[in-house]
Amino acid sequence: MLRALALALTVLLSPDAPATAASDAEARGLTIAREADARDSGWVDQRATLEMVLRNRHGQASTRLLEISTLEMDGDGDRSLTVFKSPRDIAGTAFLSYTHALVPDDQWLYLPALKRVKRIASANKSGPFVGSEFAYEDLSSSEVEKYAYRWLRDETLEGRTAFVLEEYPQYEHSGYTRRVVWLDQEMQQPLQVEFYDRKNALLKTLTVHDYRQYEDRWWRPARMLMINHQTGKSTELRWLDYRFGNGLGERDFDQNTLKRSR
Repeated sequence: MLRALALALTVLLSPDAPATAASDAEARGLTIAREADARDSGWVDQRATLEMVLRNRHGQASTRLLEISTLEMDGDGDRSLTVFKSPRDIAGTAFLSYTHALVPDDQWLYLPALKRVKRIASANKSGPFVGSEFAYEDLSSSEVEKYAYRWLRDETLEGRTAFVLEEYPQYEHSGYTRRVVWLDQEMQQPLQVEFYDRKNALLKTLTVHDYRQYEDRWWRPARMLMINHQTGKSTELRWLDYRFGNGLGERDFDQNTLKRSR
């Protein structure tokens, strides 16, 4: 007993102990992130309809209807196409995104009023997506290599056991210094994400609700709420349906598709 206690004290008092603990936390964080990524792969393609509800700091709301198509890519990040269906003044606006791990994502926005495709510059990825509280970089798929990870603790959030991870962007021009993610241990899906700005102040919190399992495998939420703590504004996404196995291919995600989207 005394020998074991002496050994424990030696480890704790060793100058290498803090570095070893940090290294272990980083290794565990990366392992958890890789497992979550592996669990949510193999769905090939997905389509969904959703409502986007924008609220200003006074609670006044406006609603937009969107269609989102996503294609899973081998050896690269997902490709996605978002098309606005309503209201009339924004209908036909389309957003195309090719997610990459460490090199800048390729993103384009089609503006029907101008009848032209606008490329989103890498330095602008932290800007708001069509007036919402979601930034362009929030709409990219979270490739494992995009972040460095550190496991902080295990914690119960709203009755569900979660890993709490700190994630540091590894790609240029991110609008965040870090994210803190509560990852459900059963579903391997996020329950809550805190976003810290370039001054390391809490900027936004995303909460994810009402998960449902599709195809007996993939978990998807029915509602997501992003709150901006610095402006008092919020954006809610209400997912109305998910459809898998749509037969989508790379030709459905090129710049010509942007102009054909309605």
